[in-house]
Amino acid sequence: MPPKLDEFQISCHRGRVTEATRSASPGGGTPDEEQLVTALRGAGLRLTAPRLTILTEVWSHPHADVDTIAAAARAKLGSVSTQAVYDVLRALSEAGLIRRIEPAGSPARFEARVGDNHHHIVCRVCGAIADVDCAVGARPCLEASDTHGFVIDEAEVTYWGICPDCAPA
Repeated sequence: MPPKLDEFQISCHRGRVTEATRSASPGGGTPDEEQLVTALRGAGLRLTAPRLTILTEVWSHPHADVDTIAAAARAKLGSVSTQAVYDVLRALSEAGLIRRIEPAGSPARFEARVGDNHHHIVCRVCGAIADVDCAVGARPCLEASDTHGFVIDEAEVTYWGICPDCAPA
């Protein structure tokens, strides 16, 4: 009898590593290298050092921008072009392994939390970003008052405010 796959392995097999499966990884944090390799291969992506490194960095630094991810990748790999970083981020996004978010007035950010309909809160002062789960029900934001004939499959809500570090004392 073949061994049973745990939930994390099943989701990697389908090519997705989601926030829900993060808790199945050792320690509940960033999945280990083997799990990320499995996720890349499950998504039909060729395993390369830049892809593995950048996927690891997105998991380690939620909501990081391209410059932050590129600097971290260069620290681990040595030389990697900015264009290569953009290309890897695009491939990972298209494969559903990461999500690109673009808060107004901010450069694109990337996160590993995919496969759910969570939202974000952004600090108007420092630009810090945090995840916000839907407040009511499984996906209440998908019930638009008028769809205009569209088939809605995702909603993006961005809350704006001032984070605790920037709030006046």
